Amino acid sequence: MVHLTIDLIAKSRNHFKKKRGLSFPEYLKTLTHLHFSSKNIEDIGDLSMCRNLTVLYLYDNQITHICNLGFASNLTHLYMQNNNITHIDNLSNLQMLSKLYLGGNRIAVVEGLEQLSELKELHLENQRLAPGEKLLFDPRTLLSLAESLYVLNINNNNIDDIRDLAVLKELQHFSAADNKLHNMEELEDVFNHWPQLLQMDLSGNPACKKPKYRDRLITVCKNLEVLDGREINELTRQFLINWKASKEAKKKKNNTHALTPLIPYPLTNDFNMGQGPHPGQIYSHASMQKWKPQQSLRAQKLKIPMSGLLNHVAIPSAICSHMDA
Repeated sequence: MVHLTIDLIAKSRNHFKKKRGLSFPEYLKTLTHLHFSSKNIEDIGDLSMCRNLTVLYLYDNQITHICNLGFASNLTHLYMQNNNITHIDNLSNLQMLSKLYLGGNRIAVVEGLEQLSELKELHLENQRLAPGEKLLFDPRTLLSLAESLYVLNINNNNIDDIRDLAVLKELQHFSAADNKLHNMEELEDVFNHWPQLLQMDLSGNPACKKPKYRDRLITVCKNLEVLDGREINELTRQFLINWKASKEAKKKKNNTHALTPLIPYPLTNDFNMGQGPHPGQIYSHASMQKWKPQQSLRAQKLKIPMSGLLNHVAIPSAICSHMDA
């Protein structure tokens, strides 16, 4: 079992020349970058003498737990992809951490990042999950990253729903390729919450095969520059936005016309036509002959002929047939 310790650093040829002119403890205090990738390291030991460490490369090892990094309050970049890590923990003291690389591990739940207020990039692609398992997100972690996270990579993690990610309103680069995203309406709703989005990759998802997939996302993401590796032409975007606006305006107009109420019978009582037949009642021919509309005083004063008056009153077709008879 290989442990990353001060002794291992001392034995490393990468640091041999740098030690000349300085004692080893003095050198460790000046150390800012530590390269120990592909060394079969399984555990992180006591590195507290490297108090000014800012970048730590530990990718392509056999590490199972993140530990003993509490001293590294100046750490800004941590590369631990392609290890055997199952949980994200022991990072709360890394207040300056801005880029975290954890792709290719065995992480099932994204959690333990609540204290990382400076985190701008989070890379979690290609987790080696159990069959049927998908990458999940702790709502507390997402909420804590809402104001800081600019880049999120969750490629190939069996994810079928990203609605919980809507709180990440500062995202500029989003990669979720080779997942199981399929609901276009849900995707559009999430992307409406990301006004800063510039680049996005959803290739390899079922949603990509939906009609008008690319057109719909371009109209939703107003500042998007690259979608699935293809640049977006600004003229194309404006055309699609104008076309969508025109289509919605036409739909709204049609709905307004459909909802316009019909004027009930009788049309008006301004002429005081007297007691007439009820439009919902069936009348015999004899009864219709007895009923004769009487001209009102107002109609008489206006000298409107009775025949002309009837032309201004809407009479149901059923009644008209009787009258014609």
